[in-house]
Amino acid sequence: MLRPWKLALTISRKDGLPVHLQIAQQIVDEIKRGRLAPGTVLPGSRAIADELGLNRKTVVLAFDELTAQGWLRSQGGKGTFVAPDIPSTALQANEEAVCPPHGGLLPPTYRLTDLPSTWDEPAPHGSIMFSDGVPDSRLIPFEILGRAYRRALITAARANRLAYGDPRGETALRQALADMLRAERKLPVGADNVCIVRGSQMGIYVAARLLISPGDHVAVDTLSYPPARAAFQAAGAQIHGITMDAFGMSPDALESLCRKHQVAAIYLTPHHQFPTTRLMPVERRMQLFLLAEKYGFAIVEDDYDHEFHFSNRPMFPLASLDQTGKVIYIGSLSKVVAPGLRVGYVAGHKTVIDRCASEIMIIDRQGNAVTELAVAELLENGELRRHIRRALRIYQERRSQIAEQVSIHLGNWADFDLPDGGLALWLRLKEKVDVERVITEARTNRVIIPSSRHFAHDGRPAPGLRLGFGSLTPDEIAAGVKQLRYAFEKTALRISGKK
Repeated sequence: MLRPWKLALTISRKDGLPVHLQIAQQIVDEIKRGRLAPGTVLPGSRAIADELGLNRKTVVLAFDELTAQGWLRSQGGKGTFVAPDIPSTALQANEEAVCPPHGGLLPPTYRLTDLPSTWDEPAPHGSIMFSDGVPDSRLIPFEILGRAYRRALITAARANRLAYGDPRGETALRQALADMLRAERKLPVGADNVCIVRGSQMGIYVAARLLISPGDHVAVDTLSYPPARAAFQAAGAQIHGITMDAFGMSPDALESLCRKHQVAAIYLTPHHQFPTTRLMPVERRMQLFLLAEKYGFAIVEDDYDHEFHFSNRPMFPLASLDQTGKVIYIGSLSKVVAPGLRVGYVAGHKTVIDRCASEIMIIDRQGNAVTELAVAELLENGELRRHIRRALRIYQERRSQIAEQVSIHLGNWADFDLPDGGLALWLRLKEKVDVERVITEARTNRVIIPSSRHFAHDGRPAPGLRLGFGSLTPDEIAAGVKQLRYAFEKTALRISGKK
C-alpha cells in the first residue's frame, strides 16, 4: 500500500487548541470523510513534522492521542495505520459532504419530541425589559440573606445534611411554609402536605406528571401562562382553551367541554390571572370548584404572586375551599426573594406530596439544603415578612408610575384597568394594531415586551400587551413607555402608508 504522503494538514497559531490536538482532529476528519480508509498507512511522524515545521514530539503526541481513542493502530516497525475495525457507517460520508467548522456540530438526525417553544432569545445588553412580572432582585436584603446562608451552611455541614436527603425538601422549610399557608391563606396543611420544588414552573411540571396520561384533556384560559401549557403538553395532554369573561374562565364553556370529554385537570391563576391580571371573584371560584366536584377533574392553582397585592387583603386561594383534595396548590418564594434562588412549593393531600417526591427522585433528587434552611430562617424570624412589606411599597409606587406613563403616552392606542395586585399591567388595544409589529419595533430600540402570541393557546396574537414593571426603576419605566409610544407611532405610519 502506497503511503499518502500529503495529508494537507494546517496549523493555526491563533487557535487556542493545542497543536497536537489540531493535528489529531484533522486526521479524524479525514477518516470520517473516507479519505483515509480503514487500514490505510499514515506518513511517518518525522515526515509530518518536517512538512509542518514542528517538533516530531508534537506529532507523536497526536498519534498517541488517536491511538488511545481507537482511531489509529501502531504496528511496530511497519508504521501507523488507520484502525481496520472502525464502523463503516461512520466512514461512508460523501467526498463532497459539507462538514462543520472545527469544534462545531452538525444538526441532529434523530427525532426530537415536538414541543412548543416557551422562551425568546436573550435581550441585548442594556435593554429595558417589560418582563412578564419578574421582581427586582436589587431589593433583596443581601446582608440578612447572607447571614442566614452562612448559618445554614454551617448547620447543614455540621449535621451532615449536605448529602442526599428528603426529596420533599428540608423539614424546617416545609413546616414554616405550612404554618404560613395555614395562618395567612387558610389552607388546612401541615409539613407532610408540602413539597419543595425549584420554582413554581417545576411545581406545575410535576403536577402535570402526576395527573396526565397521554391523550388526557386539560382546560386552560384562552390566554394563559405558556410554560404551564407546555408542561401539560409534555405529559401528553390535549389542551383546550376556555373562553374568558371579566371574571375569568367561563363555567358554562368549561361545563360544555366536560360534557364532550373526560377532563383530567384545569389550570388556573385566579389571584392575578396571567396575563390579564384579573382577580377572580369568590362566586366564580365556587362555580369552578363545584364543577370539579361534579365532573371529577383536578384543579392546578398557580398562585404565583400572592404576596404582591395592593388593595386590602389578598383573597384566600381556591385551595382554602378544598375539603376533598381536588386542588393542587402551587406557590413560589422566588418572586418574593429572587428568581435565582429557585424556591417554590406544591401543597396538597399527602398522597399527592408523596407522588411529588417520587417524581423529584427521577428528575432532581432533592433541592438545595442550604438555600432551604436559610429561607426557613427568614420565614421563622419574620425577616421575609418585613422584606415583603418594604418591597410592596416600592412596587405600589412603580405601579402608579407605569399607570401614569401609559395614560400619558399610550392613551391613543390602549387602555387598562389598574390591577389590585401583581407586578404587571395588561394593556387592551383600542384599534386594530399589529401587536407583533409593535413588539418587534420596540425591540429595535432595546425595549423588550413578551410576545402576546405566546399567551394564546392557539398561537394567535392576542389584542393586548403585558407590561411587567416590578424589575424596573421609575426612570426605566418612563424611558421604556416613551420608546413604546414611538413603536406604536411607527407601526401606525407604516399601516397608513400601505393604505
